Amino acid sequence: MQETEGYLTAADGATRLSACWIFAYSCLTMGRIDHARSALREIQKTLAVSGETAPPVRAMEAFVAFAAAVLLHLPLPEEMPPAGEFLPLLPPGLRAFALYVQAHYLYLKEEYAHSAGIVEATLAMGADAYPISAIYLHLVAVMDYMSLKQTDRAQAHLLTAWEIARPDDLIEGFGEHHGLLGAMLEATIKPNWPEDFKRIIDITYRFSSGWRRVHNPITGHDVADDLTTTEFAMAMLAARNWTNQEIAKYLNISSNTVKNHISEAMKKLNAQTRKELKKYMLQ
Repeated sequence: MQETEGYLTAADGATRLSACWIFAYSCLTMGRIDHARSALREIQKTLAVSGETAPPVRAMEAFVAFAAAVLLHLPLPEEMPPAGEFLPLLPPGLRAFALYVQAHYLYLKEEYAHSAGIVEATLAMGADAYPISAIYLHLVAVMDYMSLKQTDRAQAHLLTAWEIARPDDLIEGFGEHHGLLGAMLEATIKPNWPEDFKRIIDITYRFSSGWRRVHNPITGHDVADDLTTTEFAMAMLAARNWTNQEIAKYLNISSNTVKNHISEAMKKLNAQTRKELKKYMLQ
């Protein structure tokens, strides 16, 4: 946040856009919600002024609008050009990240197989050359395969993302995606890298608090904010029709432990059935 603040009014448009984008997401984690909204408004202002004449800038406008809506799980812009119109105009590294955003969008539409297909194709085309984009692509694949109950494939993608992230400690994305990963962090990272897992959970609490303060008021959805990360992870699986036995086997814990965590989550949310959990879970 401090590093980018000095560039929010830079004369160069690309520098200003990058600074605003990073600043906004930093502010979510820092709890500076008004600052985050201000930076997002500056992005739209910059693009509105310069986007009429330069096709690459129009491509960036489409990408920023799409990415902001998808990653904050907000309603999509009314006029959204097809991805094929702006993807080719983006630089290769950003193109890989834009395909992650596209895959995330398809995940939100519950088109899990389609989303996973985009991820696999993008990675096959060399996205691993861009570590940040590759991490996020692998993480959305985890989301897809967990939703499809293909836990082996999900774990393979998580471990690949982890191998990319660990040398440079690029763990922020794991914290940002925790609630969507279907307890994969608890099943895979926690037993083998317990100290790293604690740091990821700290990121999760800080980022998700800011994320919800932007997401919930705009959408009217009341995504749960008073569950522990363990309760949230198990409730996410329960809301996706996993049985207690399936969750217990996956996490290598007892069915009673799973039952207790889910019961506590439902009690906190005043939910009477597992179906009611869905309105409090991430979509």
